[in-house]
Amino acid sequence: MPQQEQDSQQTFLGFDLSTQKLKAILLNAELKVIASAEVKFDSDLPEFRTTGGANPGPNKFEYFVQPVMWVKAMDIVLDRLVIQEVDLSTVVAISGSAQQHGSLYWSKHGIAALQTLDAEKFLHAQIDDSAFVVNRTPIWMDASTLKQCFEMETAIGGQTEMVQMTGSKCYARFTGPQIRKIYQQRTHAYEDAQRISLVSSFLASLFLGKVAAIDYADGSGMNLLDIRHKTWSKTCLNACAPDLEDRLGEAVSGFSILGNVSEYFVQRFCFPPTCKVVACTGDNPSALAGMLVDRNWLSISLGTSDTLMMSLEEPPNLEEGHVLCHPTESHEYMGLLCFRNGSMVREAMNKSEADGNWEKFNELLDSTPRGNFGNMALHFNEMEIIPKAKGTLRWNKDIHPSSNDAVKGVLKFSSPQIEIRALVEGQMLHHRAIAEDMGFHFGNQTKILATGGASVNQSILQVIADVFNAPVYKQNESEAALLGAAYRAAYAFYLNKNEQREPINSYRDYILSKTPNHLKLVCEPNKDSETVYTPMLQRYRDMARVLEGQLAH
Repeated sequence: MPQQEQDSQQTFLGFDLSTQKLKAILLNAELKVIASAEVKFDSDLPEFRTTGGANPGPNKFEYFVQPVMWVKAMDIVLDRLVIQEVDLSTVVAISGSAQQHGSLYWSKHGIAALQTLDAEKFLHAQIDDSAFVVNRTPIWMDASTLKQCFEMETAIGGQTEMVQMTGSKCYARFTGPQIRKIYQQRTHAYEDAQRISLVSSFLASLFLGKVAAIDYADGSGMNLLDIRHKTWSKTCLNACAPDLEDRLGEAVSGFSILGNVSEYFVQRFCFPPTCKVVACTGDNPSALAGMLVDRNWLSISLGTSDTLMMSLEEPPNLEEGHVLCHPTESHEYMGLLCFRNGSMVREAMNKSEADGNWEKFNELLDSTPRGNFGNMALHFNEMEIIPKAKGTLRWNKDIHPSSNDAVKGVLKFSSPQIEIRALVEGQMLHHRAIAEDMGFHFGNQTKILATGGASVNQSILQVIADVFNAPVYKQNESEAALLGAAYRAAYAFYLNKNEQREPINSYRDYILSKTPNHLKLVCEPNKDSETVYTPMLQRYRDMARVLEGQLAH
């Protein structure tokens, strides 16, 4: 077969092992989706008794998963592709995305089982509970390690040191504190653990037939990786658990080819023996890779929590929020900000002011002018992460930040439409101010990519365009983390093929050359947006200080 024809038949396989499901996607040589399959843990694997893909632990704030559930899900998802008559012999590269902050502890038996898989048997019959010394793996929902966070930060000289070194303060759900808890409470299990994987590197291990390396981006969500030097921080490792570096192995770039697929998949599913296994990464970095945005883009996910993702040239020392190694640009960083008061607050306002009718909510929002006659509000129904504040504060145009009225503000605005616009503008001013604090530079080139549940709401997107003074786009494909996994597999394969010479295309250029129309412009800012919202940005900061001050007292 001529080389060109052979190349045109190549496919790339991506996986996303999220909290609630495992999904696979197959892209052709033009990076178009040609097949997909998924396994929902609660309904397809009821024997594991998960709710939302997780099991609550015996103690408060503990959540876990039995890793064999994920192994069984892989058996099923591959079978579902086969049933669709997907030709897996065309797959030249595989990569994956997975929920961040989960950790798996391999036994000696488990590592041997990976290397000697029998193609006549299911994966889960061979990589079973005995493959792990801890068969209840803590996942990202587990927040039971506050003690370990305090110990680790104290040991390295404080929270500021931890932020400077690893990009984040110690978070209870991060992997480092979770490993320390296992070491302290189940010392024998820790000592018996030959290797420790993240959920993403575990996913790669299944295909590789040996324990796979952790990639830089997912590794930087552990409070263990020095994000500037991309190596494990000896100080942080020593503050966590003994002999930890041997158990983690060396961290690698997200485009690293870890090896060829194991013989098991060649025999059982007809993968070609030369199929490459590319390092897998966490779902947040993989989503950024799937969005194909450069450093001028800010991604806003409008969900239960609102999440902002951005590319940064330098990591800021921000004690809340996360800075990770960038999944696709070796000299950049990825900023991640999470805001608790997102869609839940918007839904509560919709209920109280628009009878739960979103059309009515949008009519009221659209009927008020930008700037809302100087009426502003902050609604932190739950304790917000940045700023650390809780409560509601409304100001009208007459309230001065240093006046006595500033603390109590206005009890209620005069109409539902003013209430609604004050909420939505207040949320977006809040998001913009914190993005600036993190080091994102707004300018003429800035563009916004909106995702998540509320991105269907055109009226809210228009407020975003105006407050950020930037056009707002949406992605045609919705599952960015899954796409990111398959895209990274394709680009790593391209790099490997061109290793003798300098690659012509960057990651983004290469993917866009295949899929140029992946974004759709949905709204643009009004011409007066900068004039209206720049003064309001300063006023938001004044209001935030007042709310923070109330909490302090």
